[in-house]
Amino acid sequence: MDRIPVTKEGYEALKQELENLKRVERPKNLIAIEEARAHGDLSENAEFAAAKDRQGFIEGRIGELGFKLANSDIINPDKLPKDKAVFGHRVLLENIDTGEDVEYQLVGPDESDIERGRISISSPLGRAILGKKPGDELTIVVPGGKRVYELVQIT
Repeated sequence: MDRIPVTKEGYEALKQELENLKRVERPKNLIAIEEARAHGDLSENAEFAAAKDRQGFIEGRIGELGFKLANSDIINPDKLPKDKAVFGHRVLLENIDTGEDVEYQLVGPDESDIERGRISISSPLGRAILGKKPGDELTIVVPGGKRVYELVQIT
């Protein structure tokens, strides 16, 4: 079984989501099922059907989070050499065409949040960055054509 790389922050967020599902969402939904059951005929009861669907989602997500947490490999990027870009590193890229700088942290799929500058190592840009060294160029194909970046710095 492959380990799932995750930052400490990402691990804690998954753990918090799991606890919320178990302690808040699951009990709240069980109450909704009981209330819907009290309305009578279950075959035509939309609230009951919705609550049962929600229960299925909650149980599935609990299982998924449990699996991810059990197979997580918490990576501390501060302990990794900064000679090439790897999971957890922050990288500064310069768009060769525009001169614009962008900074990203390379994270796992569950942690990616482009607005916070966190991109997944499995995204096209994330895959292009992995293994690069400062001064290397990387090219990615986007819907609007090609973009060429230079990896300026790893922090």
